[in-house]
Amino acid sequence: MTQPANLDVRNQVLALVRDLVKRDIEPVAAQHDRDDTYPTRIFDQLRSLGLMGCTVPERYGGMALDPVTLAMVMEELAKGWMSVAAGLTSHLTMAHLVNLHGTEEQRRRFLPSMASGERFGGVALTEPNCGTDLAAIETHAVRHGDSYVVNGGKLMITNGASGNTFALLVKTDRAAQPKHRGISILIAEKGPGFTAGRHLDKLGFRGVDTVELVFQDYHSPVTSLLGMEEGKGFYQIMQGLEGGRINVAAAAVGVAQAAFERAIAYAQRRRTMGVPIAQHQAIQLLLANMYTQVEAARLLVRNAAEKKARGERCDLEAGMAKLFASEVCGKVTLDAMRVHGGYGYFKENVVERYYRDAPLTILGEGSNEIQRMIITKGLLQRYPAP
Repeated sequence: MTQPANLDVRNQVLALVRDLVKRDIEPVAAQHDRDDTYPTRIFDQLRSLGLMGCTVPERYGGMALDPVTLAMVMEELAKGWMSVAAGLTSHLTMAHLVNLHGTEEQRRRFLPSMASGERFGGVALTEPNCGTDLAAIETHAVRHGDSYVVNGGKLMITNGASGNTFALLVKTDRAAQPKHRGISILIAEKGPGFTAGRHLDKLGFRGVDTVELVFQDYHSPVTSLLGMEEGKGFYQIMQGLEGGRINVAAAAVGVAQAAFERAIAYAQRRRTMGVPIAQHQAIQLLLANMYTQVEAARLLVRNAAEKKARGERCDLEAGMAKLFASEVCGKVTLDAMRVHGGYGYFKENVVERYYRDAPLTILGEGSNEIQRMIITKGLLQRYPAP
């Protein structure tokens, strides 16, 4: 169970994040997005503020933020630039996996440097022939003495080029039935045989790198096996993704909130027929719906985060938050373009970027089609047939 939130700490952290967004993120986001260049200075600032370890326990050098505060941090970062929030989420998911499932020796070994950002990276799950069906991964690790020899490849890995450490999902028993029982996680650090491949050009979520990872006779120490027990990787990653989905949902709320704020400000400046367009009923209906949807999404995120903070199972709530918030993000960013009219379609207007960034929240951390299946499975357990 997570420690209860310290409201003074929460307010201080949020003030730091808002200042970072205004001072260091918003002024450069458009150029990084346009050129697809990595925001090194921004991530260095995240390190200096301690945000690389915001979910790591204090005894390992982290800030130990509760899930609700973390969701609020992700919303604020995404308001400035979603790429930063998504890149940080991937790193924090890796650290969370180590804290949740690692041995005490592994926590002492990995978490302090993950909290400082010296070790930086994310999770390596997706493969060319495997996305949602993680049991079908082909990257495999064969034990030889005190090492696992890894061969295979991963695709669409966030922080894949800039990072140096990853929670790597591998098959340690390719004959296991059912297949998911043969899956393990290695905390893999870049070295001989572990390289970053081609950079993938994306519609949105630009600036932060998304690449292929290639493993060719890569040797990972046996001591890098998460929890020091083979065959637990599928269950470990499912628990890790629960928190990741809450963070992605929070980022979706942040993007949607930013789009709404731009839209309502523009609606009060732009005049047609002698009055601001905010006085026209068609625009008023859009603004009312946008804000109502954003607030509803924020409450779903808060509900999931609060349940996680209490140490309760929240896969149903996390799925609902991720599903609803991301769909709202897609709709609200489009509606913000509608409010701006033709001007909203041009790259000089930030709402165009919000619109391109929104689909990642729908597709990432398990597509929304998968979220609907998770939700329904949870509902059938909660409401069994009489």
